[in-house]
Amino acid sequence: MKRFFAVLGVSVLAVGAVQAAEFADVDTDADGSVSLDEAVSQMPDLTEDAFLSADVNEDGALSPDEFASMKN
Repeated sequence: MKRFFAVLGVSVLAVGAVQAAEFADVDTDADGSVSLDEAVSQMPDLTEDAFLSADVNEDGALSPDEFASMKN
């Protein structure tokens, strides 16, 4: 239960960072997806756990839809 609340708290912080970022700005190599490195470079408060939670298809990158889901 403690882990759940810890992840929830970190996710809330990460969402704040994501709200300030737009997909096109974060996708610096313009390949149509956002890698963890790209995301963290634009949103330093984003944790790997939050990124991996958003990566629904587990391909190691965020699609525009996965990225948008972090904003909701």
